Amino acid sequence: MKVRMCCAGLRNLLQGLRFSAKYYSKHNLPQTMCPYSKSKPIKCCILDCSESTCTHRTAPPGRILPCRFFSCKQEGTKVPSKRKQNTSRVTSDLLHKNLLKSEQENWNDISPTYKAVTKRIKGKLEELHNMYTRNSGSPRMRFRENVYFEENGCIFLAKADDVDEGNADILFSIEDLGFSDAFIQRIRISPDQSYMAISLKSENSEEATCIIMKLGNFPVVEKVIPSVFSFEWAANDVLYYTTQKNLKCQNVFMTTFTYQKHTKLVYTEQDARFFVDLYCTKDRRFLTINSNSKTTSEVWLVDCTHPFESPALVQARTPGVFYHIEHRKEQLYILTTYGEPAEYKLMKAPVACSGKDNWQLVYALEKKTKLVDFEMFSDDCIMFLKNAGHLYLNVISFVSHLVQSIQLPTWACEFELESHLEHTTSTCYFQLSSPVHPPKRFAYSFKENNLIEQAVQEVPIITNCHTTRLLAKSKDETLVPITVFHNKNSKELHRRPLLVHVYGAYGIDLNMSFKEEKLMLIEEGWILAYCHVRGGGEQGLSWHRDGCQRNKLKGLHDLRACIMLLHELGFSQPKHTALAAASAGGVLAGALCNTDPALIRAVVLQCYPSVFITAYENDERTPLMGILQYVQKLRKAVLDHASRKSKKVITSFIVPGNWIPNIILDVQANGSHCDSSWEHSLNEVARHLAFLSRELEEVCHPQHHSKPCK
Repeated sequence: MKVRMCCAGLRNLLQGLRFSAKYYSKHNLPQTMCPYSKSKPIKCCILDCSESTCTHRTAPPGRILPCRFFSCKQEGTKVPSKRKQNTSRVTSDLLHKNLLKSEQENWNDISPTYKAVTKRIKGKLEELHNMYTRNSGSPRMRFRENVYFEENGCIFLAKADDVDEGNADILFSIEDLGFSDAFIQRIRISPDQSYMAISLKSENSEEATCIIMKLGNFPVVEKVIPSVFSFEWAANDVLYYTTQKNLKCQNVFMTTFTYQKHTKLVYTEQDARFFVDLYCTKDRRFLTINSNSKTTSEVWLVDCTHPFESPALVQARTPGVFYHIEHRKEQLYILTTYGEPAEYKLMKAPVACSGKDNWQLVYALEKKTKLVDFEMFSDDCIMFLKNAGHLYLNVISFVSHLVQSIQLPTWACEFELESHLEHTTSTCYFQLSSPVHPPKRFAYSFKENNLIEQAVQEVPIITNCHTTRLLAKSKDETLVPITVFHNKNSKELHRRPLLVHVYGAYGIDLNMSFKEEKLMLIEEGWILAYCHVRGGGEQGLSWHRDGCQRNKLKGLHDLRACIMLLHELGFSQPKHTALAAASAGGVLAGALCNTDPALIRAVVLQCYPSVFITAYENDERTPLMGILQYVQKLRKAVLDHASRKSKKVITSFIVPGNWIPNIILDVQANGSHCDSSWEHSLNEVARHLAFLSRELEEVCHPQHHSKPCK
């Protein structure tokens, strides 16, 4: 079994290993068992944070977890002297440098093994990237007669009637601003289009810089604000913004750009468990200050007709209740979990009486349905929904009080809602994609009451990929959705390599957006399977609750059931199967590696999987020192276990006893937990796939054995 791991999954993998050890102890298994030595039938496991859950869009409310800081000084303990503290720090730094040097030498020794395969994969990925990025357009922001969009680090402006003809002017570029190594994260345009605020973020940093541009014939920089997370225009020249420090966001500021230019603090969140974000209602009547924790939320309103007045509270935070605000005709429309069942539902209340005692139900979601996104317009609202892997569009009319439900194309797995700056528009634009289908533009017409497929920009059609949706029965009879992709021309699927993806944490869906490497794998005969286990959010809030904290074991049962069903239906077999887990998904992957007796029936490995770990020197979320120490312990565990075993039985053939799994650590000087640039991710993905290709080939051809790691 082979494991590729990126730094973001390491801490979670270790949690998974500890989780599995507790599981064995609970079930009265031998207490002397090494947690790293448990056999498992999955032939290849990938733990990866390069497909990070961080995105270029604002994270959903309640999804950003605050860091916790604990004082080292406890009652009754002695604080070490400054001299001892300095000595300890020097020793730690020296250990860090020695471990890093050792790992770098080990990587330099082993990396030539993958050079040829990496080069081939990299070339193929570049070819696919050039093909699909050239034919796909970026999301557009429509504002009255103008359309704004960003491409290749440049901001363009075009007239709405000419944009489809390719007539657009460049307003400015990132290089013009002196930020050539950054990408644009967020764009906000003032109501009179005289100012534009953009946030620029480097792939090596968690924090962004906000730049305010004064538009006109020659746009100029009006102001630069560091460490900004979110920002919104409350009026033509009044900008509200939040600042971020140490992954926390708790202060809201207001700044103006006219005769009385000034900046002041308008709101501070006192509870460190809460994260503050800003959003304007679609009709721009209110700016909302949203304070969210993992368990509840609270919203304050800034009246955009009086932007200098103090924010007003909508409803005080209530444990277990989340809510978000929209506005229409003096009514607040509240998307909330208040009431039973504790799933999102649409309610409304008068602006003057906004407390939850006055909330009236407008629309409730069906059971096991995930609300993916929500957009308000003048007379309608659109809900993007997900159920059992399928995407739906529900249009709620505030005039006729009817609900129109439309199922989106069966191949669609992800959507990107385009920015609609005017709530009176008659058309809603969005893009659909899947891991192997590049984004394609669609529109819903309120007047025609139908879905329109846009054919303005041609995107190569994927005709040789088949999409299958399955339901696996977990240990407690719960049906777990699986989305499977494979080449229609592939024969003998049971002999094809299978890459299984899992996440199952924080109520976040598996990332199923288009990736060039996924399409490449399909073309080369791989099978891709996405297991939507509990703990994620694919079937609503209850789906998350059923797989978190004390229910975490259910996610493991779900994953096991999914893989078993795939094998039973002839999608590959254990010795050709790989497991990919991004970030927190490492908990389930680590547990499955060690505590999965149901899968051991199909194949028995007496050896621990090989591990490919990608780490970043300056990752704020996963410090490098902990990764280095973890790798050393992991190496010792697998080597100790290998020395006690003389033979390793894998299905029908014997692997000599000197086979030792590879534990590879690839430390990158640049990069972070979140999304990286295409150029950086290209090299990283190519190395990962080269590792997988070589390791799975060695399983099928035992005469090619891995050499022991240093």
